[in-house]
Amino acid sequence: MHKLYQSSRPLVMGILNVTPDSFSDGGQFNHLGAAVKQAERMIKEGVDIIDIGGESTRPGAKPVSETEELARVIPLIEAIAPLGTPISIDTSKAEVMKAAVEAGAQMINDVCALQQEGAIETAAELQVPVCLMHMQGKPRSMQASPSYENVVLEVMAFLAQRVQLCEQSGISRDLISVDPGFGFGKSLEHNIELLRGLEHFNQLQLPVLVGISRKSMLGQITGREINQRLPASIAAALIAVGKKASIIRVHDVAETVDALKIFNAIN
Repeated sequence: MHKLYQSSRPLVMGILNVTPDSFSDGGQFNHLGAAVKQAERMIKEGVDIIDIGGESTRPGAKPVSETEELARVIPLIEAIAPLGTPISIDTSKAEVMKAAVEAGAQMINDVCALQQEGAIETAAELQVPVCLMHMQGKPRSMQASPSYENVVLEVMAFLAQRVQLCEQSGISRDLISVDPGFGFGKSLEHNIELLRGLEHFNQLQLPVLVGISRKSMLGQITGREINQRLPASIAAALIAVGKKASIIRVHDVAETVDALKIFNAIN
């Protein structure tokens, strides 16, 4: 197993979107100075991995060109790589993956599970850890009418297939983690079923990443707006680690780190 995944406790991945339109923090950090300050803040708060994204994947999001995405993420990666905290690049584009790793990123986090043109070949060439996420449909339309017979089994089957293809393409299994993709082509009922059955993903014998922070499923359950979903996000994170999730992807680093310290102390 890659050293990035070798931890006796769940890791906290902090979200840093340099976009104008991400669902929760769009526009907050799309200037380099503000983004660097946020990265420094997350490091002080105890983040394990900083996940940098230059293209929103919220429902209805508009595509971003490769040139624009590179312009957003590469200066930030170059600025914060010397700080020493591992950086993940949240992208589906092969050229962005390559440029990001050359700039100092140490992980690829792909919502498309390396299905875009050249992505799997590029990841094999780069030989860095990669997270494969499940998404039914595409960001623009994924929430229109998601449908499953058994969401847990179908998502697991997709991820197992992608892992097999990655291995066949030259990506070591030790480099791979998986993400069920909460909110990506799933109804509230699907998301609840996935979280309830999360421990089944351990059958893949790979680190499981969970990203539920501030998502609409929490708003649907609690009736809270995006900026009022911290308690629900913490609750969901603790449920996930109780079901053996290895990485929790969050907006609120300090609060999640504290909650996990309590969880780890008791368990």
